Amino acid sequence: MVAVNVNYLKLAEAYLFPEINCRVEAFLKSKPEAKDKLIRCGIGDVTEPLIPAIIIALQEATEKLSHRETFRGYGPEQGYLFLREAIVENAYKGLGISAEEIFISDGSKCDVANILDILESNLKIAVSDPVYPVYVDTNVMAGNTGEMIEGNYAGIQYLSCVEENGFIPEPNEKEKVDIIYLCSPNNPTGVVATQENLKKWIKYAKKNEALILFDSAYEAFITDSNLPHSIYEIDGAKECAIEFRSFSKHGGLTGLRCGYVVIPQQIKGKAKRGKEKGKEISLHQLWSRRQTTKFNGASYLSQCGAFALFSEQGKKEAKERITYYLDNAKLLKQACEKVGFSSFGGDNAPYIWAKYPQNFKSWSFFDFLLQEQQIVCTPGIGFGKNGEGYFRLSAFNSRENIEEVAQRFLNIKY
Repeated sequence: MVAVNVNYLKLAEAYLFPEINCRVEAFLKSKPEAKDKLIRCGIGDVTEPLIPAIIIALQEATEKLSHRETFRGYGPEQGYLFLREAIVENAYKGLGISAEEIFISDGSKCDVANILDILESNLKIAVSDPVYPVYVDTNVMAGNTGEMIEGNYAGIQYLSCVEENGFIPEPNEKEKVDIIYLCSPNNPTGVVATQENLKKWIKYAKKNEALILFDSAYEAFITDSNLPHSIYEIDGAKECAIEFRSFSKHGGLTGLRCGYVVIPQQIKGKAKRGKEKGKEISLHQLWSRRQTTKFNGASYLSQCGAFALFSEQGKKEAKERITYYLDNAKLLKQACEKVGFSSFGGDNAPYIWAKYPQNFKSWSFFDFLLQEQQIVCTPGIGFGKNGEGYFRLSAFNSRENIEEVAQRFLNIKY
């Protein structure tokens, strides 16, 4: 009988979002009449149709694929140069990033998970608490943790993100780690890291020869000009940080799947065993080798759709769509505050992180909101121990639904 990867057996029984779906399905089975009233503000999936600029680009790309003269099959594993150059010009201009350092993918979630392929196992990991579950679960799968003990995995350093520190993690100078996961704008709290905070992390990473994995999937929602969109705005970041971005929320491409990772040429790792033991190795080189072996590239259609976001019309329409979702967030935040729930985020991110009444626990409040108001939220405990006491609301929805949720909040009695 074939041996299995026993690290998977350490994982919690269910990933957070499938567990939410199971509870919702069970509720609807018991009360089928509630189906038409149900409003989902849990999973962060976009709801509005693709902007016209993307639709036109997809139509034009499809037309090209329908003719032998302009047909395209397998594309370059690193992504088409036209898109990589557009990313440099529009997202990294003046930051010293080149098109050769950008790798197009089918989404940042995949990249965040797959980056572990090029790193040694048994590394010391640091994550914020609360945290996007993918960071933790993929490290469990890769063998970088011990067993779960009282809700936390042995071998992971959990960085406290609580109201007292503005939900922004601080380096623990007394403990050395190898990999640091930072997410800004943060999922789930909606808080954005400042330049000063990122400077501390870069200083720590360089001192401890650590690698920062910077998830910036929601950067398009940052409206405050004083907040950094990229970690490469900070000196020294190109020597110690890999950045992940996505077109899923920026352009509504959750269904088309397109994102990218930036790996500067300067970043090095070290071989800890084998014939190359002690030698410095380019992470850019390793990732390139990984992609050419395991990945056939994002589709031509999805890359053409992403490219349209950088046209003048695409920029205008994407900004309008982002403003639409941020206005939704504002309505949700106001509703939370009207009923006495302290709330955070929503200004530069599509998520509201709100505090529920003390007489509830995370999943009991989830069930209460579902059963009493037919609203689906995300329970804070699903993001870590420090998530207990909070719930997350997603602004990805129609204005009609968001206004209805806001009205239902006024009817909450507990």
